[in-house]
Amino acid sequence: MKFKADQKRVQLFLWIGLAYLLIWMFNELATNPDTFGVRVINNVWRIAYITVVNYIFFEHVIPALSLRKLFRSFLLLIASMLVFSWGTYGWRELGIQLHIYTSLIEFKSLNHAVSTQMEAAMTSILFFAVVRHFYDHFKLRQTTQQLRIEKQQAELNYLKSQTNPHFLFNTLNNIYSLSKDKSDLAPESVLRLSKILRFMLYETTGAYIAIEQEIKIIDDYIELEKLRYDESLRIRFSTDIEDKKQALPPLLLMPLVENAFKHGVSETREQPFIDIHLAVSKRQLLFEVKNSVGEMPKQEPIRENIGLSNLRRQLELLYKDHHLSLRHEGFVFTAELKINLASHV
Repeated sequence: MKFKADQKRVQLFLWIGLAYLLIWMFNELATNPDTFGVRVINNVWRIAYITVVNYIFFEHVIPALSLRKLFRSFLLLIASMLVFSWGTYGWRELGIQLHIYTSLIEFKSLNHAVSTQMEAAMTSILFFAVVRHFYDHFKLRQTTQQLRIEKQQAELNYLKSQTNPHFLFNTLNNIYSLSKDKSDLAPESVLRLSKILRFMLYETTGAYIAIEQEIKIIDDYIELEKLRYDESLRIRFSTDIEDKKQALPPLLLMPLVENAFKHGVSETREQPFIDIHLAVSKRQLLFEVKNSVGEMPKQEPIRENIGLSNLRRQLELLYKDHHLSLRHEGFVFTAELKINLASHV
């Protein structure tokens, strides 16, 4: 059994020892006010020893016990009891010899003295065990919570790393189509893409952005997408926001807009349209995206692409109170997102 002191654990036992000392001091003040000063010194001397032996017992002896080494474990327990009983008595006698400890009790015999010290030591074992247990339980829960947060953050970062390239891939496909057709709009589309990339590189690194910034990037994306379509495409983007400085995770709303273009109007031949409405009131966000689709709904459930599935998982990690609904009715697809912004995890 190697004795290697852990600084944090030593500090813990020192704090427990101090708490134990204060309890004894209050008890002595209530029961023996006439000899309070002397008893305080006695308790400081006694509890200094008790703190050390409790640290050794809980941090080194208990972990060393094993059913495989039953005889060795039995000897360790016997030795520990001797340290708590005879050791405490010996420490008391040493204090008396050094004129630090004042004897206030006359013991009937040596056995009586040792058993009295053992009773006090057993009380300390119980106190140290209870406090240590609750402290370790609290730290375990704290560590578990931290690990959970770190795991969720890692997953969230992974989802974002998937979403951003997915967004970029779709946009580059659009520019490729314009270039292939030798469209005069290709240079303008590259310029707009550079603005979006600048935003993604420099504005989305933090956990939040203002809602007005999210609106701006959606506007830029809409203008970029519009270059691919003629005047037949009708787009309406309306907002009703009481405070545009409110915080929102960057690019959180973008997958719904992307979905409307890629899986909606791009497949619509007649009267394509996209209606987008963003409202925020009393920390309640409503984002609704309606777009035309090229076919009637099927009986099977709506299949979510990577953008929508990633968005749904991000919402689970970010907010406790949210709802994302997808509806395909007739030739119209509707995505409705509701978030209680105050429910951020």
